[in-house]
Amino acid sequence: MPRHVPDASLALAQARSQGAIAHLVGPVTSKVEALEAIGTALNFPSWYGRNLDALYDCLVDLSWQPAGEHVLIWTGYQELQAADPDGYRAVVAVLDDAAAANSERSLSVLLAES
Repeated sequence: MPRHVPDASLALAQARSQGAIAHLVGPVTSKVEALEAIGTALNFPSWYGRNLDALYDCLVDLSWQPAGEHVLIWTGYQELQAADPDGYRAVVAVLDDAAAANSERSLSVLLAES
């Protein structure tokens, strides 16, 4: 499950100090924006289909990224949660499933308050 943190800047600094590759996303107000923002933050390949299945496929692969731990920090996630609760839950479910998958390039997801 994505972990909630109070401060994106602090989470970013902590991830980097632990040697992780940090990726910052947000805020977004629609599922479409979330899919696009995550793809951009993680530099998804051109074949990324901008749907939930493609999101999962890219998140568990990350072969175009350097090896090691990757941390996705989503700031302002509450904006999507308020604007599109179903879209928010769907995106978070995919993030959760992808983070739980065993991968050469592990993924952690942090939901930042600010």
